[in-house]
Amino acid sequence: MKKIEQESRYDILQNDAGEILIIINSRAGGPENPRFVYDGGTTALLYRNKDGAVIFKNIAKDARLPLKAVSSMLIVEVENEDVAREYVVPVRIVKDVKALIK
Repeated sequence: MKKIEQESRYDILQNDAGEILIIINSRAGGPENPRFVYDGGTTALLYRNKDGAVIFKNIAKDARLPLKAVSSMLIVEVENEDVAREYVVPVRIVKDVKALIK
């Protein structure tokens, strides 16, 4: 069964080239074939591996269009203010992210 954790604090940053960086808290175990799943609304999912995913709620309105506009993004996991790991994930646009959470 896939464990879905809500990310309580995250930062979404965009550089001048339009690239996206998301900073989250570190999780146990490394990513295996990770991907970011988004529908353009207030909720997104980051599948880290076959056993776990991270849900992002309340995505700011200003971040929604940039998130839909990229094909990949950089995820940085931090632990105690230090970078624990970073990895590039493809972005998959779907019709309804919330349907995947149930």
